[in-house]
Amino acid sequence: MSASPLILALDTPDLDTARSWIEATRSTISIYKTGLEFFLTHGAEGIARLREAGDFDLFLDLKLHDIPNTVASATKTVIAINPRFLTVHASGGRDMVKAASEAAPHIDITAVTILTSLSESAIQEIGYKANALDSAVNLAKISVEAGARAIVCSPLEVSAIRTAVGLAPIIITPGVRPAGSDLGDQSRVMTPKDAIAAGSTLLVIGRPITSLGDPRLMSEKAKEISESALA
Repeated sequence: MSASPLILALDTPDLDTARSWIEATRSTISIYKTGLEFFLTHGAEGIARLREAGDFDLFLDLKLHDIPNTVASATKTVIAINPRFLTVHASGGRDMVKAASEAAPHIDITAVTILTSLSESAIQEIGYKANALDSAVNLAKISVEAGARAIVCSPLEVSAIRTAVGLAPIIITPGVRPAGSDLGDQSRVMTPKDAIAAGSTLLVIGRPITSLGDPRLMSEKAKEISESALA
């Protein structure tokens, strides 16, 4: 695991921009997240291009959600990319998470519980019978039992999920913002230091670093946030 708890979100469809963000922050960060937009635009070749300047641990955030056989097949198609983490939606159910885990046992299948962009009212509107906390805990327990080695959840649910699943699973939290930062599209947030204290293993962060533009400022901010999280 990296000395830094940060995963930098490469939330851009532009290959050169993503590469510049990696180059600016790699002295501190060693795990980078590419999402659906980037992967649909550039595919496996795009990931290879990002790694040309040096390898890194890949958080492949595809949030797979389909019947078990389809998810297993989709998981197998990314084995050659060698992601460290591959996300699936925990709401796909026990059998789906198990199918992904068995399809690629060397990949840390990462179950996404409740999206951090969802408010309590949105969760009720969708039809969850419980609130965000209880729903996330239940989804995390099912996923770990099905073979997921990592969980994605809001930092507000980390403490309860850590208690429920124990110390072994990696808990990854988006919805992390340094004090005073714009919340963007996140609804349930916490500072990096508080998230680590609550039981998070890794923190996904993007715009507070990437929006700075200047490589020197990005490098300094990545180091600052990493150090503050672990202080």
